[in-house]
Amino acid sequence: MKGAEWYQADDVAEEYDAKRFSGGGRLIDDREKAAVRRALAPLEGKRVLEIACGTGRFTAMLAQEGADIVGIDISEPMLQQGRERARQLGVDDHLEYMRGDAARLPFPDDHFDAVFAMRFFHLADTPASFLGEMARVAESQVFFDTFNRYSLRSLYNSLLPMGSRLYSDREVYRLLDGAGLQLEGSEHDFVLPYGFYRKIPDGVARPFRAVDTAVGRTRLGRPLASVSYWDARVA
Repeated sequence: MKGAEWYQADDVAEEYDAKRFSGGGRLIDDREKAAVRRALAPLEGKRVLEIACGTGRFTAMLAQEGADIVGIDISEPMLQQGRERARQLGVDDHLEYMRGDAARLPFPDDHFDAVFAMRFFHLADTPASFLGEMARVAESQVFFDTFNRYSLRSLYNSLLPMGSRLYSDREVYRLLDGAGLQLEGSEHDFVLPYGFYRKIPDGVARPFRAVDTAVGRTRLGRPLASVSYWDARVA
């Protein structure tokens, strides 16, 4: 996985949320949480696994809404942040955090109702193996996001020290087919790349986001979208 050593550092875990989801980054956080909620609903009593759960912003949210959830990540410092978040929200008895490898998930086949991963596949060196494992342990649903190859993300990507993996629709369809998954639905968003929003204050970001969303509703929205959310079912 790209940046695995960097990602597991203590100082990265401590600053991760503040750097990415404060200021204009709050708009990204809100949109991603809405996408996860919508895809996985209804949540009450649903058995859910999150791959690369990081600091637990999704796991804690889903536990609050009634899911029986497990979060797995390679970074123990990230998991510690997640456990602290869960304690503060009073949901630590409704979820479990585990350190592990997403390419070799320690669960039997069909163990969860739904398996999802956010902000993960852009770092995946072998996406087919990861998606195959997600499909194996999911009884019904797999949900994940990707950054799109033919978008402004490709320009922003060239400025990143590690870069990230970008996907065409064709590649995603091929991955789904290889994992035995059938696409149920998809959403496509953010003409402006995430990095832009993270660099500006929330009050400045909101007018840009309004324009971004308006463009997204036009015919240009789909080809220009930098992020896609994929909702699939086990065949």
